[in-house]
Amino acid sequence: MLPYPVMMWLGQQLGTLMYSLGGYRYQVGEINLKLCFPEVDELARQQLLRDNFTSYGIAFFEVGMAWWWPTERLNKLIQLEGMENIDALQGRGALLMAIHYTTLEVGASALSSRHSIDGMYRTHKNAVYDYVQSKGRRAREFAGAVYPREDIRGMFKALRNGRIIWYAPDQDYGRKQSVFAHFFGVTAASVTATAKFAKIGNAAVLPFSHVRLPNNEGYRVTIHPPLENFPTGDDMADAETVNRKIEAFILEQPDQYLWVHRRFKTRPEGESRPYPKKK
Repeated sequence: MLPYPVMMWLGQQLGTLMYSLGGYRYQVGEINLKLCFPEVDELARQQLLRDNFTSYGIAFFEVGMAWWWPTERLNKLIQLEGMENIDALQGRGALLMAIHYTTLEVGASALSSRHSIDGMYRTHKNAVYDYVQSKGRRAREFAGAVYPREDIRGMFKALRNGRIIWYAPDQDYGRKQSVFAHFFGVTAASVTATAKFAKIGNAAVLPFSHVRLPNNEGYRVTIHPPLENFPTGDDMADAETVNRKIEAFILEQPDQYLWVHRRFKTRPEGESRPYPKKK
């Protein structure tokens, strides 16, 4: 209910507090930045980590905006670009290939207020939060179905029927559904599902980005042109293509990425995990 600049200021204070408390996720973020940006000096990495926690603090308020603000109020803050790439599909299904920016909820909500899209998500362990999350993500005028990550058959059917599905392939989902491709020069378990969905669902893959702009100017939400010559049929080559696009998105606004995710927890045989044990 508060004015947007006030919420942004409160989010910054919350993020500063989270950063100062440290904890396990602080350690994960620190390790990830060291692995992905070894050429950056320690002071610069610490500043990036501090800015990253500020972004997490702001994201607490952005979730509320995305789920409960009136559409008219939210859209005043949105610069939406690339709708012509959706129009060019002419009824063909597509994967809206996103990444885990801290602005994830705002980006999805902004698009679903103007065009019908479905979503894919992982069921939350807390049943109450899972209910609130599911209800919030269906709040916009054009919000469609939300598929649990396990509903592969439902995803294929929706794509063949011309639906657009939000999907983020940038996390570690384990060894069984991945190949070890490079992510910022580090071998990382990278899902092969993006290529499989595109092939079996006869779907285009539209990269999708959403970044928070400085000085309380709002958000730039962009639907990019579809990946070309994708999929190739080579799981490793396709995973590398996806990872290059993810890296490019991250470098656009590295402080707004989800660095506290254990991106490198699944390792090739003989390699140990880089993260400490959870307490």
